[in-house]
Amino acid sequence: MAQGRGWEGAVLRMMRAKDFTLTVTGTQDVTDRYRRLRLSDGGLLAATGVHPTMWVRLWFKNAGRPHQRAYTLVDPDPAAGAFGLEFALHDGVASDWARAAKPGDTIEATVQGTGFTSPSPAPSHVLVIGDPASLPAVNSLLGDGESALGSAPATVWFENSAEDSAGLPFLTDPARHEIRHVPRRDSGGHLVERVKAELPGLLRATPDPYVWIACDTGTTRTLSAYVRKELGVPKERLHALGYWRAS
Repeated sequence: MAQGRGWEGAVLRMMRAKDFTLTVTGTQDVTDRYRRLRLSDGGLLAATGVHPTMWVRLWFKNAGRPHQRAYTLVDPDPAAGAFGLEFALHDGVASDWARAAKPGDTIEATVQGTGFTSPSPAPSHVLVIGDPASLPAVNSLLGDGESALGSAPATVWFENSAEDSAGLPFLTDPARHEIRHVPRRDSGGHLVERVKAELPGLLRATPDPYVWIACDTGTTRTLSAYVRKELGVPKERLHALGYWRAS
């Protein structure tokens, strides 16, 4: 299964990554730019277990070359050996595959590098910066009840206009979680400006914050450096991971 994946596949094999074949069992167009697939897991959940924000690498072919992208598991069900994956649709080989996927289609997946450690002490306020690509992880992090981070309130800067976000499957709790929609402008620059204007005051107002950043790679890098170097948030209170690259 792991043959033909180039240097990335070779490195993952050396790191004892686990490979599985997933099979599409159902599809749902949540909006015209957001698609959910249901898949049987090929034994993945039984072999690895489940944790919040768990993700897998999917392998696609791009002009004959291997191409991998990471996706967060949605509603994993170990007893049934199944989970969902959600795709924010745009141009690209992964989105093209998701658009065309139908029951019976298969795709190879690798599990390596995923993990989750709850911060200690538990957050008094969670500060999240994300977008449609990271929405499944945001949902997994905050949930719709007692979340992976406890019952702390959360503020979410979500880089997508309120109009474009209509219909997206947010699992946040309106009683505890505030969503601040931020239109994407200036290749993420507008989001950076909003966060710099609003985040410092929220950090000052809470004793044990936890900051979680997952948007495009460039914006994530900029905001992570700002939070660490200028706002002084220690690394154990910050998670930052670029979810996609702006072209």
